[in-house]
This record gives sequence, structure tokens and C-alpha cells, in this order.
Amino acid sequence: MTDNTLTSRKIAILATDGVERAELAEPRRAIDEAGGTTELLSLQTGEISAREHDLEPAGSFTVQRLVKDATVDEFDALIVPGGTVNADKLRSDGDAVGFVREFVNSGRPVAVICHGPWTLVEAGVAKGRTLTSYPSLRTDLRNAGATVVDEEVVVDGNLITSRNPDDLPAFNAAIITALARQ
Repeated sequence: MTDNTLTSRKIAILATDGVERAELAEPRRAIDEAGGTTELLSLQTGEISAREHDLEPAGSFTVQRLVKDATVDEFDALIVPGGTVNADKLRSDGDAVGFVREFVNSGRPVAVICHGPWTLVEAGVAKGRTLTSYPSLRTDLRNAGATVVDEEVVVDGNLITSRNPDDLPAFNAAIITALARQ
């Protein structure tokens, strides 16, 4: 049952092989239940493989479009799920990094969880922001000029960050709240 809070809202999800299943599926479900729509953008066409706890195969997701063919103006928000391999591949791709940078600079909500903040570092948009992430990224975030805190969800302007799949309820609620305010 949808509550129509996000009717007419379109949210991009940027992910590739190695994405943490729950960190893609649960925000997508929350947006669907609130009446919004999502589009999965990736680095390749076809399907991307998901993981559970980075190591266990956890099915796949169908890619709807290449990130290089998308524009920020088409979307109301961006979600970047984690997964170590996913985040590492995204931060190594110029189209993905450019899309994240442009999205953050647009002022629209950008929600990033777990290892996903690596894309913020690579995009050069972490400096001066208060963020959280999976513990192994915190030094990278500090070195990029961010203030790092250990909280389940942190909202700093248009950036929403969380630490791991345990934080998904708070992460999802923050995304819905940010989109409902638009």
C-alpha cells in the first residue's frame, strides 16, 4: 500500500556489481511504498550482481539505464548504496563520479550509505561536510576534509549518510522526509 507522499518524485539509484543487496532494495521499497519511482543507473547494461555482507552472492538487479546517459535534472534525488566492490567501482568511473558531483552541487537530496561515501570523496564534495560511513572509510572522509561522526543517520544540508544495513530504517526515513519537503 502506498501513502502517495512522494507521488511524482523520481529517484536515481546508482550502483554496479558488488552492491549490498539490502542497501539498494530497502530504500527502493520505501520509496515505492511512499508513491515515488526509482531508476537504477549503472556502469553497464543488463544486470548487476548483488552481495550480502560483501561476500555472499545475493541475486541481481536489472539496470534501467547507463549513468552516462542520465542527467541530474531528470531526478529529484540520488541514492548511492554501499558494498565495498560497488563503491570502489563507482569511484573509479568518471561518469559516475561526475554524476555524483553534479547531483550534490545541484542541492537535491543525495543519500549515501556504508561504503558509498567513497564516491563523495572522489567527487570532491566531502570537504566541510559532516558525514558518517562504514568505519573503514572514516579516515578517507577525514582526509577529504569531512567531519566524521558515528551516528545511524547524518543529514548535512542535502547530504544524507548512514553507516551500514542496520541503519536502513533511519536512512530510509531521512530520504522520505527530505523528498517530502521538496
